[in-house]
Amino acid sequence: MSQQESARRGGAAWALVITSVAGFMAALDNLVVTTALPSIREDLGGALDDLEWTVSAYTLTFAVLLMFGAALGDRFGRRRLFLAGLSVFTLASAAAAMAPGIDSLIAARAVQGVGAAVMMPLTLTLLTAAVPAERRGMAYGIWGAVNGLAVASGPLIGGSLTEHVSWQWIFWLNVPLGVALLPLARFRLAESHGSGAPLDVPGTLLASGGLFGIVYGLVRGPVVGWSGAVVLTSLFAGAALLVGFVLYSSRAANPMLPMRLFRSRAFAGINAASLLMFLGMFGSIFLLSQYMQGVLGYSPTEAGLRMLPWTGMPMLVAPVAGILSDRIGGRPVVAAGLFFQAAGLAYLSWVITADATYGVQLPGLILSGIGMALYFAPASALVMASVRPTEQGIASGANNALREVGGALGIAVMGSIFSAQGGYESAQIFVDGLKPAVAVGAGVVALAGAAALLIPGRGRTGGPVEPLTAAPAATATSVPVPVPQKTAR
Repeated sequence: MSQQESARRGGAAWALVITSVAGFMAALDNLVVTTALPSIREDLGGALDDLEWTVSAYTLTFAVLLMFGAALGDRFGRRRLFLAGLSVFTLASAAAAMAPGIDSLIAARAVQGVGAAVMMPLTLTLLTAAVPAERRGMAYGIWGAVNGLAVASGPLIGGSLTEHVSWQWIFWLNVPLGVALLPLARFRLAESHGSGAPLDVPGTLLASGGLFGIVYGLVRGPVVGWSGAVVLTSLFAGAALLVGFVLYSSRAANPMLPMRLFRSRAFAGINAASLLMFLGMFGSIFLLSQYMQGVLGYSPTEAGLRMLPWTGMPMLVAPVAGILSDRIGGRPVVAAGLFFQAAGLAYLSWVITADATYGVQLPGLILSGIGMALYFAPASALVMASVRPTEQGIASGANNALREVGGALGIAVMGSIFSAQGGYESAQIFVDGLKPAVAVGAGVVALAGAAALLIPGRGRTGGPVEPLTAAPAATATSVPVPVPQKTAR
């Protein structure tokens, strides 16, 4: 198929709709199960440890395979692998909804994570290929708004469906969306490829094994204790494999993730900011949603509605943030958003009590919502603009993997602080643990803002790092993506 015919089949509007909905599905399933766990246990049985795995099985496979999924898309075709990932995710969602027991539900959730890991990083590269450079800020803004809403509203959607329909519908929801997206993606998205380099098998094994060890240790630590042999072995082995991955990738001819990318201040800065932002945000949302239900007595739906000033704000502000990033650069918008979110969390950690009114909490929720919205769109633009077009797939996969690791680390760290200082015995004891945990979350997000300030501003160096050898010629089916002139924002 010629480039002209391939481009004609695509379209910015269709690409935005398809990739945003697919990203929403993948991001939503991170936390959608949390508020449904009591109902799942009542229907399927299982110990507390089994219930934890209905959340962790998805997080584990999703985080571990993100870079591998992006590499497969670059090598064999991004649209082709996007369709494969979407198909796996949709079928696994149906299997989870029909699961007859807790073990089969955990297995379906793990397969869901595999599909999401292939699908999610390719949404951004497919969108970049379809949208002209001068309009990408707004497109990234809408894409970021939808993904941010999915992450933050997972407990609300899961709680509402469980309370008013049944817990199975948190999975059935994905099936009609996936079935509708498959033909649209097949006929409305243009195919594109990466550099065409051979698949990096040693790098893939090292990165996947390292991420598995780190994420598995983070997931199991709060459950079995951080000093347990399994947790310590997993963390140390994962760290050793990741060190091996870095050393190997620094010397390999065609590495999956070229380490030279991190010589770019833009790439290194936005990835550090993303890791820290998700660490502080995920852990805080995880605990604050429990606070609203367990301490203040709201139902899952009532708690979700009261979180809307935070969770719903990206839908209103993120498109504007994308436009702002086009005009003044992404760095000031991302940094401002992270500092806004840090201020909101710091305020909440200060005013939270066992009987705090909603009006007292509202300013912190609004500040956090504005901050989240300002972060999402420009962050995506900065990631994609910091590398060459042929490397955008793996750059997206690496950034998403770091976000997922940050989220898992956030829940583990905040949960440990909460357990050390408080517990579930009473409302006051819960608050005693919640306040320092959220304060730490605020500090971590503030560090993310400081990392964002290290990103070069407009007109400065720090953009895409040129390869050590000449870039391979584009394949016949590749969609040319112009390198943005102002790469480091």
